[in-house]
Amino acid sequence: MTHHTISITGADGAREISYTATAGYMQLPDYQGKPRANVFFVAYTRDGLDDASTRPITFAYNGGPGSSSVWLHLGALGPRRVDMGPEGFPPKPPYRLLENDQSWLDLTDLVFIDPVGTGYSRPVEGQDDNQFHGLEEDISSVGDFIRLWTTRNQRWPSPKFLAGESYGTTRNAGLANYLQENHGMYISGIVMISTVLNFQTLEFDQGNDTAYWLFLPTYAATAWYHKALDPDLQAMPLEKFLHEVEAFACGDYLLALARGDRLSTDERREIAARVARYTGLSTEYVEQSDLRLKIFRYTKELLRGRDLSVGRLDSRITGVDADQAGAGSEFDPSMSAISGPYTALLNEYVRSDLGYTNDAPYEILTGRVHPWNYSGATNSYVNVAPRLRDAMLHNRNLRVLFASGYYDLATPYFATEYTIAHLGVDPALRGNLREAHFEAGHMMYIREADLRALKQAVAAFYRETLEAPPAPQP
Repeated sequence: MTHHTISITGADGAREISYTATAGYMQLPDYQGKPRANVFFVAYTRDGLDDASTRPITFAYNGGPGSSSVWLHLGALGPRRVDMGPEGFPPKPPYRLLENDQSWLDLTDLVFIDPVGTGYSRPVEGQDDNQFHGLEEDISSVGDFIRLWTTRNQRWPSPKFLAGESYGTTRNAGLANYLQENHGMYISGIVMISTVLNFQTLEFDQGNDTAYWLFLPTYAATAWYHKALDPDLQAMPLEKFLHEVEAFACGDYLLALARGDRLSTDERREIAARVARYTGLSTEYVEQSDLRLKIFRYTKELLRGRDLSVGRLDSRITGVDADQAGAGSEFDPSMSAISGPYTALLNEYVRSDLGYTNDAPYEILTGRVHPWNYSGATNSYVNVAPRLRDAMLHNRNLRVLFASGYYDLATPYFATEYTIAHLGVDPALRGNLREAHFEAGHMMYIREADLRALKQAVAAFYRETLEAPPAPQP
């Protein structure tokens, strides 16, 4: 346990906040009380409050599956952040941490959770890893941690929020339902950062055309960013351009994909030309791809003439493959841009600032949790959107903020919009849903302007959630 102060910039100017940081393990027992895992967490709680029990508390984590919470922890929410420069491009070592004046600590206490198998979290000796590594297993173990931490720290009266990124949003939807149904714990708000609830929207499977038209606007944004479009499109503001692409994607393009081989040669050529115009590719390449552009082919093909590939997590970032003639990109340069700085600085930060020592490797992003168990979704796509809907129907005061980056090819913003439009919530509850868009990628907060914009959106969301009157009965 260590004590610190931070200056955070809010709507009313800078404010100095004193806080306590607690880093360490909490042992997670089974229902009979037998230890089954040691879960590593870092908690930040504000000092000097007369009644801390009613202060909001946010439980935060990343995704993967297999990711620790380092990205949200040292990228956006916590009191320190990795210096990635103004645009979030790869920095030169030695890397450095900055005071995060956009931390969420002025809004809420924070608990960063590393699910079992990530970070320093491990099963206790003799326990099977597989009991934690799956869709349902992960939801229940993280949910049980949240219940236990809340109980031990006397925070049941506090308004509770969940903040997850990527697969962490999948976890969010499952947790909101699990905590209500199993522990009677109702959540006030959920922050979804780079959302995936319905996996059908991301899978380029034969017979599944959904991903192709939902990815198209992000392909277009990527081509616009890299100045690979015709001058008239390049001259358009990004959002205006994307509105045009979205209308085509869910209109003529979707209909063309649905018609399949029933398209005439001329119709196919016309659609291919329009796809090519919006994506920066050649009409011939689009035709050869059967009008269906898979992500890793696109990341390779767009800038092939410049001997560059573009990133998946953030398509603003480029890299050079060893094989310039390859059909797809060999690695994700946007992942390479962040993995080194975040790994080095997390390992330094927990020891120097938080006073926590552990010689085990801190698993930033690991494949050790695989194979991940999706047995409940055998022969179908994982879709936890109905669980979020059900949580909102049972808890009509639950509000959700969806944050998306225009240059995110991992969880494209248009796929998120599609998921929101198909949640099937009570029309009276649609006002509980909020969306925010940013001009960066999956980790939009690595770009300083978007770090500030994200904080502003989150501050408004917390304020709205906490100040709203109780939802009326249907």
